[in-house]
Amino acid sequence: MLYDAVMPSAFITGLSGPAILAEERVFLRETDPWGLILFARNVQNPQQVAEFVKEFRLIVGRADAPVLIDQEGGRVQRLGPPHWPKYPSGGAYGALFAIDRSDGLAMSRLGSRLIGIDLAALGVTVDALPVADLPIPGADSVIGDRAYGDTPETVTALAGAAAEGLMEAGVLPVLKHIPGHGRATADSHKALPVVETDRQTLERTDFVPFRALAYLPMAMTAHVVFTAFDPELPATTSRIMIDRVIRGFIGFDGLLMSDDVSMEALTGTLGERTAAALAAGCDVALHCNGRMDEMRQVADNAPELRGRPHERAERALATRRRPEPFDVAQARAVFAQQMARVATRAISA
Repeated sequence: MLYDAVMPSAFITGLSGPAILAEERVFLRETDPWGLILFARNVQNPQQVAEFVKEFRLIVGRADAPVLIDQEGGRVQRLGPPHWPKYPSGGAYGALFAIDRSDGLAMSRLGSRLIGIDLAALGVTVDALPVADLPIPGADSVIGDRAYGDTPETVTALAGAAAEGLMEAGVLPVLKHIPGHGRATADSHKALPVVETDRQTLERTDFVPFRALAYLPMAMTAHVVFTAFDPELPATTSRIMIDRVIRGFIGFDGLLMSDDVSMEALTGTLGERTAAALAAGCDVALHCNGRMDEMRQVADNAPELRGRPHERAERALATRRRPEPFDVAQARAVFAQQMARVATRAISA
């Protein structure tokens, strides 16, 4: 007799601290989230993180269960000194790119490859990088120097190099925040940003890097309203935005995850937010803060990952590469020397 395979649920969860609590073990076994995302609260040292990641996979019973982290460098870096290096922001690569295009591209790729090596050693398989947002003067600083530059061409080139560096280390990149957060005048962690720019302008500016990088395996949505397409709903919960813009004009056909559904840009209960994101066309919902009451609401509204979402998830995971031999010590020395050029130029300016 044939039985349907048991599928994971269509959400990614956070956990509360550096050890998986008994209540969390029960939750993970019962709900089987597709993946886990790590934050600084989950991190103490390399051995602890590696054991944490291993335990998560043992509990859900999937050796390839994705484990994600936001490790961009700069302001967004969950792993840091003394156990891990501090990496520059995306804007630092943009500054080097302005000095020497080839060096900027090489260092964006190398920096991400070094990040990927750090992550792979812990069993972390997905990094929420690169940031392909195009910052606009007057926008909220939530993106700021996280962006690689202020032109579509610069952002596309450096974000693509960063994604390649991660993949060379055996870590999957996540393109964010599709279709663009750089024009938002509010921080979506705190409020709902509304962009009133016309469609033609968006298509020749903000959407350009995402369209060029639509081949990447995963992307994260922006909690941003684009009134030219949908005057009410943010991209995360807008079927119009996902169908017409993300899947349509941009042409992204990889795994689409929501940004964190606990962010204040979204309204309703956590269950309602989760259901709305999945109904709009997100393949999986992301919930980050590790609060059990919220986690249960998300899980209760996340069905099994089946059909096209499951196909996209499997296809994304299948793009992971086996890392090639690499002289890490030499690479770190080269990276430090090259990035020092940016700091030296900034001081002398």
